[in-house]
Amino acid sequence: MIIHAQSPPALPWTLRPAGSADIEAIAELRATVMRPDLERLGRYDEHRVRQRLRDSFAPGHTSVVLVAGAFAGCVTLRPQGGGRWLEHFYLSPAVQGRGLGSAVLGSLLARTDAEDAAVRLDVVRGSAARRLYERHGFTVEREDPIDVYMVRPPGGSPGAPPQAHAGAQVPVSGRPG
Repeated sequence: MIIHAQSPPALPWTLRPAGSADIEAIAELRATVMRPDLERLGRYDEHRVRQRLRDSFAPGHTSVVLVAGAFAGCVTLRPQGGGRWLEHFYLSPAVQGRGLGSAVLGSLLARTDAEDAAVRLDVVRGSAARRLYERHGFTVEREDPIDVYMVRPPGGSPGAPPQAHAGAQVPVSGRPG
């Protein structure tokens, strides 16, 4: 008898607006999540990895990801030019690999599609997160020795069907433009 493994269903999740009280939890999560990639590139600095988040934290454009009411991650989607910039998308290692990243990203992209807005981001070279973005229609615009810059037009790229996403589809509320 052959049993085929199936990926577990996405976790039930919600988003809530971030506040200034969330900054240290998010800075710690960033340090945890980014460490393997930054170490691989010889760029991990224990202080700098947290300070870069603190310096760029934009609570008005940031959402906290909750699973079962508990902090599980964050994501920032801020206006840039005529589109949006996706950054600081971090999920706790305890919830990774269970469809949560795809569900949260799919929900945000449904919103930007409705606004007819392109989305841009950068991901560290060699990061597994790049595959998530490619599955959601992002393509490479340019690369440098550290980062890969990607873009997704409204509706995704040709040949990249919209991704079905499970879990709560809570719009990022209280965000200007």
